[in-house]
Amino acid sequence: MAEKRNYIIGKAELLSSLTPPPKINPNPVSIYTFPEVMERLKPQFKQTARKLNKLDDEACPKDFAVAAITLHPSYIAKGYFPRTLFREMAVRSIGSKGIDILPDRWTRVGNPVKSPTTKIFVAGKRNRLTEFSQELDHFTEQTRGATDLFRIWNVSEPDITEKIKQNAEGFEGFWEVGLQLMPLGNNEFIKQAFVSYAQDLGFTIKENMAIEVGSLWFMPIAGDEHNLTQLATFAFLRVIRPLPSLRSFRPLTRGVPVGADIDLPDVQPYASDVRVAILDGGLPEKHVLERWVGNYSHADTTAEDHPDGPAHGLGVTSAFLFGPLWPGETASRPYSYVDHHRILDNSTDGEDQYELYRTLSHLEDILLSRQYEFLNLSLGPALPIDDDEIHPWTSLIDTYLADGDTFLTIAAGNNGESDSSLSLNRIQVPSDCVNAIAVGATNQIEDGWKRASYSAVGPGRSPGLIKPDLVAFGGTPRQYFHVPSDRDPTKLVPTCGTSFSAPYLLRYAVGIRAILGHDISPLAIKALLINAANPLDHEKGEVGWGKVPDDLGQIIESPAGTARILYQGELFPGKYLRVPLPIPEDGITGNVKIKATCCFSSPVDPQDTSMYTRAGVEITFRPDPEKTQSFFKQKSVATEAELRADAGKWESVLSANINKRGNCLIAPSFEIHYMARAGGDQIDGAKAASIRYAFVVSLEAPKNPEIFTGILQSDARLIEIQPRIAVPIPVTI
Repeated sequence: MAEKRNYIIGKAELLSSLTPPPKINPNPVSIYTFPEVMERLKPQFKQTARKLNKLDDEACPKDFAVAAITLHPSYIAKGYFPRTLFREMAVRSIGSKGIDILPDRWTRVGNPVKSPTTKIFVAGKRNRLTEFSQELDHFTEQTRGATDLFRIWNVSEPDITEKIKQNAEGFEGFWEVGLQLMPLGNNEFIKQAFVSYAQDLGFTIKENMAIEVGSLWFMPIAGDEHNLTQLATFAFLRVIRPLPSLRSFRPLTRGVPVGADIDLPDVQPYASDVRVAILDGGLPEKHVLERWVGNYSHADTTAEDHPDGPAHGLGVTSAFLFGPLWPGETASRPYSYVDHHRILDNSTDGEDQYELYRTLSHLEDILLSRQYEFLNLSLGPALPIDDDEIHPWTSLIDTYLADGDTFLTIAAGNNGESDSSLSLNRIQVPSDCVNAIAVGATNQIEDGWKRASYSAVGPGRSPGLIKPDLVAFGGTPRQYFHVPSDRDPTKLVPTCGTSFSAPYLLRYAVGIRAILGHDISPLAIKALLINAANPLDHEKGEVGWGKVPDDLGQIIESPAGTARILYQGELFPGKYLRVPLPIPEDGITGNVKIKATCCFSSPVDPQDTSMYTRAGVEITFRPDPEKTQSFFKQKSVATEAELRADAGKWESVLSANINKRGNCLIAPSFEIHYMARAGGDQIDGAKAASIRYAFVVSLEAPKNPEIFTGILQSDARLIEIQPRIAVPIPVTI
């Protein structure tokens, strides 16, 4: 008789309960006197008003101008947002970005060091900004809004040169522009004023391709580079960058078909109820994957295939269905069927400078349809991420994925060997999405793996610092990733790239769904994968959270001495959720390794790059009811700057582990506090949305082989999540 396998302990969220918030000190000590603050800020306000008044009237629609207000690094928490001051100034926050400054003083002990802070862009009438700069001469500490002045480091006009970005790989003479719009208002006057202003400077505007995400308005333009500086003086213009091309479909290395024939299994997938799609370059007219491809569609039925599209799409689809194909070996059985949507084509003989925006509209159609729980995207702009600005591809995808219902893998990019001194080797857009999984590539399947040299590196933008999220085998010339040939359907062809590691990782995710069923949410699958990942001794910037085990059993099973516990549900804004960690009634003998992973979905504010996520969590670990212990390196007394610098409270993924003596665990628990914000400002709990979360805790206690059974028996509300497939299945990916 086969030995019983233990899987995952589920329904642990039934043990959780709301708990009262801890006491906090609401009155921080000021680091400046009021005269010191006024001496620094009054000249800045007056100079900013003078410079804004010199702008062309055409650049300031309805006399609105934009100023930049930089917060002191000690006061960037949402509770310090200067809303009262903004009301007195009659301005509205329209966006922000993160910068580093060196303050002369701060609230911490020791000499100040360069620290992250927030530059807020505010829009207001120029005459009112001038009036306010004069009113400051009569301000006292009791004046309404004066308290917020203590939190301001600098006031200035936006730097024109910071608006103009460089990209040597972009189309010459073509740019994409991003405008900041007013929140909750009619912005047609801003849009039309910009179109007129740009046309007067000789630019061609593709307004029909414009995309509005959050309060940002993106569109492609064409014109003379010498007029960009003048265009950048338009008050609401946030960014101008060369219009990037899409990543090449041509593989890094692609040989001729090898002698070995393809050996695919003559079986149906394990599951027929998992909704999966590949968004790519199409499929050849004849190919060997037809029996496993459900729906094949063209986003533009009038367009021809991209020259390299079907070969790329075939390889990506095969990587999802089978993983790497090995000469002389029968491929593994697929976990599910898959649809393929051709979203990139050859509409204008490959000379379409606007293909980036056409393709994004096709991608949006798929996301809007809500047809799929699992998606793969192995294409995107040929553009490394920018810390200052969010790209429309990223913000659009994150917006659609904010509900947590979709598991999307994105290829991190094959630019890992580009110039690191210029950050050209960083992950490419849109793999900086916080609600998707960016996938890098390893050089080999076996132990001793490392990042493939071509695989793009992190860090991501904060929040979203740990990128790529995970890595999977992507192939190298020493160990290729084999896929079917598009020219000879019976043969294999060697290749490599993150285009194939991303769908290969999606195969793991769909495998979990196929085996364990629909009680496991996409967020829970993400948490399980990250919890099981092993980075070896590699830096997070190289491999993210690490490489997922090749054996799916190491993700979904709990071997002797191990227990995996899953919590999934909703978090409510401002509330503290006590999450008990169940242990056997007779305790744990010896040492225990506790590894915890928290994943949640978050609405986003694309106009606020440093405050991009609207949701954040603080997690406290209590080994017993009377003690707290740092677990995710989030200190309850740390400043927001410290937490932001180490990617703390606003990250959508947290994962860490500690070692404890079993006898130190007495009714242990975690405490999860969900914080909500909008536009960087705190938001009333009644107005903020609840968010989905998944929390996975794995316990490894070698001296307790029956720990799984002991935990399961400790509370009748706990259940074991078991495979829904009755027959034994090979779980090696």
